[in-house]
Amino acid sequence: MTLTELRYIVTLAQERHFGRAAERCFVSQPTLSVAVKKLEEELGVPLFERSKSTVQVTPLGERVVEQAQRVLEQTSVIKELATAGRDQLATPLRLGAIYTIGPYLLPHLVPELARSAPQMPLYIEEGFTGNLRRKLRSGELDAIIVALPFTETDVLTKALYAEEFEVLLPADHAWAGRDSVHKEELLQERLLLLGEGHCFRDQILEACPAISQKLASPSNTLTAEGGSLETIRHMVASKLGITVLPHSAIGTSHYESGLLTSLPFVAPAPQRTVAIAWRASFPRPKAIDAITDAVARCRQADSVPA
Repeated sequence: MTLTELRYIVTLAQERHFGRAAERCFVSQPTLSVAVKKLEEELGVPLFERSKSTVQVTPLGERVVEQAQRVLEQTSVIKELATAGRDQLATPLRLGAIYTIGPYLLPHLVPELARSAPQMPLYIEEGFTGNLRRKLRSGELDAIIVALPFTETDVLTKALYAEEFEVLLPADHAWAGRDSVHKEELLQERLLLLGEGHCFRDQILEACPAISQKLASPSNTLTAEGGSLETIRHMVASKLGITVLPHSAIGTSHYESGLLTSLPFVAPAPQRTVAIAWRASFPRPKAIDAITDAVARCRQADSVPA
C-alpha cells in the first residue's frame, strides 16, 4: 500500500470514472486501473463496482476511501511541518539570561528582534547561571546569555560584547571629582555587593582578591546584602555605600540630577565578556545568528553601551 495508491482511490471515488481520475492524477488509465486492482487484491476486498458506464464505491470502499483521505491530509500536515522547520525563524525561541544582563540587554534586544525576525516569538527567562545551564542542557531553553567563562560539554558559545566595570557612588562622595579609581581603593569604602550565587559578585572578587580577604575579616564593614543590581543601585542612592557595576547597569540617568555619579577604574579596568551559549545539537543556527546580529545592531545604536 502506497500513498500514490491511496491518492488514486480517493480521486476515483470523487470522479466515478477511470479516465477522468487518471487525467487528474497525471497517469494513463491502465496505470491507474492496475494500481487500484492491486490495492484491492492486497486488502482482499473490492473497493469499487465497475460497469461499462460508471464506477460505484462499495460500502466498505466508502470507509476505506474516507480513511485514505485522512491519511493524505495528515501527509500534507507533515509536509507543512517540514516546510516550517526549514524556516528556522518561524517558531518561538526560548532564551535565558542571567540576572545581571537581562534587565539591561533584553529591553533593547526584544524590539530589535521583533523588527528583524517578526515571525520568531521569544520566550524569555532570567535566572542564575547554574539554573540556566541546567535548563539549556535539558532542552527547556534553546539558548542562554551569560558571562564568560562558561564551559559545558556539547555546548557552544559566542562572545557578544565586552563591557568594563565602573564604580557607582553618591554624587557628593569624596571621589566624585576624580577621573578614575584604583581597585585597591575599594577596600577603604563600604562596598555593596550582590549575594552569593551571582556570577557578577564572583567576577568582582576575582578582579580584586583583597575584597575576599576583607569579607572574611571579623572587622568587615563590607555589605553584601543586595539581591539585585537594581536594589544595590538604590542603596547607593541612599548613601549606604558604593558599588561596582557593569557599564550597562550604571543607570545614573534614572535618578535625579546630582544624586549618583560613576567613575572608571584605572587601566586596565576589570571587565566581563557577555556571550550566548547553545547546545551543539540545536537544529536552528539561524536563530542564534538572529540573536547575535540583533545584539550587534543594538550596540551600533548605542542601546547597549560598552
